[in-house]
Amino acid sequence: MDWMSSGTDDIEEAQLARRIAEAPAGEAVDAEGRLYRLLAPRARRYGLRHLRDEHAAADLMQHVMALTIEQLRSGALREPERVVSFVLGACRMTVLEMRRGGRRREALLENYGDSLSIADIAEPHRLDHERVADCLQRLPERERSVLVMSFYEDRPSDDVAGMLGLSPGNVRVIRHRGIAKLRTCVESGRRRP
Repeated sequence: MDWMSSGTDDIEEAQLARRIAEAPAGEAVDAEGRLYRLLAPRARRYGLRHLRDEHAAADLMQHVMALTIEQLRSGALREPERVVSFVLGACRMTVLEMRRGGRRREALLENYGDSLSIADIAEPHRLDHERVADCLQRLPERERSVLVMSFYEDRPSDDVAGMLGLSPGNVRVIRHRGIAKLRTCVESGRRRP
């Protein structure tokens, strides 16, 4: 049995592909799911055979199946009943492109690898949430209100301005000053902004 054959002579795949192609985009979700379950394992096996890497095979499978569904939905696949051949061709082309990209990366690393600086993988600075909360509490009420409404409640300047009886420009100035005070307080370790 060939890697692409499911033993059903691909009749079910052809019928599902035709249903997807004839339905409005995204309306044949059940057919798309069934087609995915039938063809994805085959694309993955192709990837394992030709790429010899589980992660690369999974990437290939996802890419090819997303491409297949997209082509069926848009009507770009002129002969939906030949969906199995399309998947095989997409697998072949994608593997070629993945290999080409790998060779390009290797060549770039060989040519420029010595001149690349090592990335800093130090753990990022942790935010002291208690300090931020304390500094926020110590801000003047108007600045604290603007910051809370802007960032916690995710309100635009116009909404904040309307609720506090300010102009949107004034809200932006207060927010800018409040952020600066908050940053200074948090970074310096002082409890008063």
